[in-house]
Amino acid sequence: MTLIARLSLLAAGALGAGTICAASIRTIEVDYDDGVYRLVSNTFIDAPREAIFEVLTDYERFGRISSTYKEYGFLEPDEDGIPIIFTRMEGCVLFFCVSMRRVERMTVAKPGFIRTDTLPEQSDFRFSTSEWTLEPEESGTSMTYRFVMEPDFWVPPLIGPWVLKRRLTRGGVGAINRIERLAREAASLPVASYEID
Repeated sequence: MTLIARLSLLAAGALGAGTICAASIRTIEVDYDDGVYRLVSNTFIDAPREAIFEVLTDYERFGRISSTYKEYGFLEPDEDGIPIIFTRMEGCVLFFCVSMRRVERMTVAKPGFIRTDTLPEQSDFRFSTSEWTLEPEESGTSMTYRFVMEPDFWVPPLIGPWVLKRRLTRGGVGAINRIERLAREAASLPVASYEID
């Protein structure tokens, strides 16, 4: 899976039909400078932040968010007790296909903050960090996602920030809807059915 597809999964998926939910991506900003990609997005999710937090930290079942996640889960904790997580994703954008592995330290502050820092020696990234900030908003939650990364593999020059933003805008709604559905299930709220891509 390409860099674009990977970021798409981390921020989103493919739109489901007949939704009862109101998840919406409000903003997406993508920047690229000297091999480093930066993504910031803000999304409204119609579910309690505690339930969203539960979904985003459940790496034993992370594939529920998108079928692009081929492997995922927890490894042995670090020496200081910090959880270590891993994901392996596969996919294609345009003509470029790749499989990517990320092993990360995960730090959390319940119920509204999650941060992961990649361990480069075990990952396909020279550097990578992601942060989810969850804030209550009316009946739901405002989720801000920040992702900074420098891949340790060649990315075709045609796949740049504009392609990434287009893919996230078009395809990002699905994973957000799945996160919302899973969070509403966890909170025992009504949900509609979604298909995993």
